[in-house]
Amino acid sequence: MNILVVDDEASIRDIVSQVLEDDGHKLMSAASAEAGIRILEKAPIHLVITDIRMDGMDGIELLEKIKAASPEIEVVIMTSHASLETSVKSLRAGAFDYLMKPFDDLDSISTMVNRVIDKIQQGQQSQKMVESLKDENKELNHLAQRDGLTQLYNHRYFKERFTEEVSRANRYNRELSLIFLDVDYFKIFNDRNGHPMGDALLKQLASMLQLRARKIDIVARYGGEEFVIVLPETDKKGALSLANSIRKQIAEHPFKGRENQPGNIVSVSIGIATYPNDGMSAEALIKHSDDALYLAKRNGRNRVCSMGVCLTNEDKPFPSKVTTQ
Repeated sequence: MNILVVDDEASIRDIVSQVLEDDGHKLMSAASAEAGIRILEKAPIHLVITDIRMDGMDGIELLEKIKAASPEIEVVIMTSHASLETSVKSLRAGAFDYLMKPFDDLDSISTMVNRVIDKIQQGQQSQKMVESLKDENKELNHLAQRDGLTQLYNHRYFKERFTEEVSRANRYNRELSLIFLDVDYFKIFNDRNGHPMGDALLKQLASMLQLRARKIDIVARYGGEEFVIVLPETDKKGALSLANSIRKQIAEHPFKGRENQPGNIVSVSIGIATYPNDGMSAEALIKHSDDALYLAKRNGRNRVCSMGVCLTNEDKPFPSKVTTQ
C-alpha cells in the first residue's frame, strides 16, 4: 500500500514510516499539509496519516481537501489526548479513524493500517460486485427485449417503443410509418422442409431486415412469421419504397428450401400505415397496417399494400381488388 505521512515533527514521521516500512508498505512523508498536497498531486496514494495540529494548513483542512478531490483516499488523523474533540470533528469530516500520540504501543499503528487495508479491499470487492450486477442487469434487459430465435426486438419491446414513437411524432408534428411483414405460405415451408429449416429461414429474414434498417428504425419480430419495422421521420412514399425493395430482395434471394414453395420462391406480403393519415394512436396504426397486410394476401401475396394501393413486381401502384371495412 502507498502511504503518505504528514507531520511537522520529524521524529513522528520517522517512527510511523519505520513501522510501516517494516510491514512492507511504500512510504512517503511531508513536513506540512501543503507539501503533502503536492505529493498527492503527483503520486498514487491509498492512505494519508496526518497530524491534526501543524503550522499553516492543519490536518482538518488537509482532510477536507483530500476528500473533496479524491474521496477514495483514506485518511487517519494523529492527535494528542488533549484534542479528542477535534478528532471527533475529523471523523465527521470523513477520516477513517484517529491515532493517539504519543504512541504507547507501536503495534497500534500497524493494526490501524491493517483495518484500512480491510476496508479498501472490501470496497474493491463491493465495486466488483456492483459492476457484475450492472453487467447482469444489462444482460437481463437485453434478454427481456429480444426475441430468442432471431435476436430482433420482441413483441413487448416493439409495443412499448412504438407507443413512444407515436407520442413523439404527435408532439413534434412529424410523420412516422410502420411496415408489417408476413412470410407467405410459411406453414407450407415448415411442412415440406421441417421446422429447423423454418427457424433458419426466420433468422435469415431477420438479418436481412436488420441490415436494411437505419439506426433510428426499430425492427422486431411481431410473432410467428410476422415482422414489423418502425420508421421514424418517414412518410408513406418512403415507406412504400423501402418495403417494396425489401419484398423484391426476399423474393429474389436463393433461400434453401424455396424450391418447395409455391412459385419456387420465398416471398412476403407487406402492409403499411403512416401517422397521422392512417391513425393517431399506436393501436390504430397497427390495425391499419395489419389490415393492409391481409389486403396484400388477398390480392395475390408477394406485394406491398397500403389501404387502396398495392405494389407488385412491376413497381407500379394499382388499385386493390379487395377493400376492407
